[in-house]
Amino acid sequence: MTDLIDSLRQALGADAVETGEERLRYFANDVYRTGGLPLAAVRPTTVEALQQAVRLCAAAGVAMIPRGGGASYTDGYIRPEGGHVLIDTGALDAISIDEPNAIVTVGAGVTWANLKAALETKGLRTPFWGPFSGLAATVGGSMSQNTLSHGSTAHGISAQSVIGFDVVLANGDLLTTNACDAMRHYGPDLTGLFTGDCGAFGVKARIRLPLLPILQHAEAVSFAFDSFADYHAGVRKAQLARLDDSHFGLDLALSQGQIARQEGISARLKIALQVMQKAPDKLKGVATLVKMALAGENPMRAGQYMCHFIVEGFDAQDAAHKAVQLRRIVSAHGREIANTVPTFVRSVPFAPLFNILGPGGERWVPIHGVLAHDQAVAFNDAFHTLLAERKAEMDRLGVWTGTMFSPVGPSGFLYEIALYWPDARTDYHLATLGADHIASIKDYPANAQAKAYADEVKETIVALLQRFGAGHFQVGRAYPYQSRLSERAKALLGAVKRELDPQGLMNPGALGL
Repeated sequence: MTDLIDSLRQALGADAVETGEERLRYFANDVYRTGGLPLAAVRPTTVEALQQAVRLCAAAGVAMIPRGGGASYTDGYIRPEGGHVLIDTGALDAISIDEPNAIVTVGAGVTWANLKAALETKGLRTPFWGPFSGLAATVGGSMSQNTLSHGSTAHGISAQSVIGFDVVLANGDLLTTNACDAMRHYGPDLTGLFTGDCGAFGVKARIRLPLLPILQHAEAVSFAFDSFADYHAGVRKAQLARLDDSHFGLDLALSQGQIARQEGISARLKIALQVMQKAPDKLKGVATLVKMALAGENPMRAGQYMCHFIVEGFDAQDAAHKAVQLRRIVSAHGREIANTVPTFVRSVPFAPLFNILGPGGERWVPIHGVLAHDQAVAFNDAFHTLLAERKAEMDRLGVWTGTMFSPVGPSGFLYEIALYWPDARTDYHLATLGADHIASIKDYPANAQAKAYADEVKETIVALLQRFGAGHFQVGRAYPYQSRLSERAKALLGAVKRELDPQGLMNPGALGL
């Protein structure tokens, strides 16, 4: 192992290889869980350096685990036994914009926020343009895990906005997945093989995405609903109509907790400035700020469930027309409320990662499932029955939940549960949030009983989602995958893994491989 570390330092440079215990403890954590310590963490700055690092690890027979922005919560880069080399892709951050061909090529470590900033200068965007965690979440990580948020109603999840990959395989070879840069579906879809693979098939080095013009004109629309059944009925019709670029829903607990929290007057002034900058018509921007000020926190508590839409158009009339049609569809099931939340989200699409802890400083983990529409209401009823059965113990231990919802194309409904419990922070939270923010929130001592109970509740919810046929993003090591495959499909998956990674060194354990 000493020889391997020496070889990595010679190949990548001493600064690109970390072996200090403090940094390795940081890399041993994701948002939710702590795993075994890596042997080392490497941060290659070029694709060639990445290839060389992988070759050295393969020759030494050492497991390799890729990591993007680090905001995983499904043990995607956590190896319980440790002893691996963690590959931090964050320094692969080149962005190459090909305007004539409407393609952008990015390094795997480029964050969605940095990609958005680079494309905005040219009036361009990608179809899907990032999750809410895009300040930290990388393009490579999102493609490996699959995700959704900005642009998802109109353009689908992250996997649907990629043309091709350059992937470093477990022996250090570089595989380009698409035979033609102008199209993905030229013969069998090899690119799709690497979407959602959690890095089990290789380390993504470069990603090619298509480009669209930014539509500057937008309408923000919000609705409140008195029941989940009403909420679901309204958004199901909205998903089919595909009038909005993106929308998301929140229950009352989550709306008043995580989403409503703002950090002081300086943050509010920054939001106001960004709202004004986003408004094509400055007079309309002022009117929007006045409406937001008058609304205050009322939109956060306007109903048991709230949904927030961002509608974009080629001009103001186009956006307004789509918003009128959306209102007509959704108002049959809910009532329109002040549009404070989507106005804020459009102005600040990538918020700081304060939400990796709860609104009172609690520990946090999301649990999600993508349900067929005919299962959504039944699952919601079963979930609330589960909460009622466990209420006394959850209250005793300070464990609580909130929920949010998103569209997955016209057919899928994402139901995401945020689980909170009082417990000590990990090295990941301390490093990500910084000392100033940590000092501003309540400090909790280690709470083994609440932690164990939260983990039990989490596993029970995952099992309940499986009962209702849910699928999952960010499979990692946390969600069942192979058990849902036919024997033939499972055999094919295993054959692909053996072909690409015969020693089983690339993120072993992810996807159950």
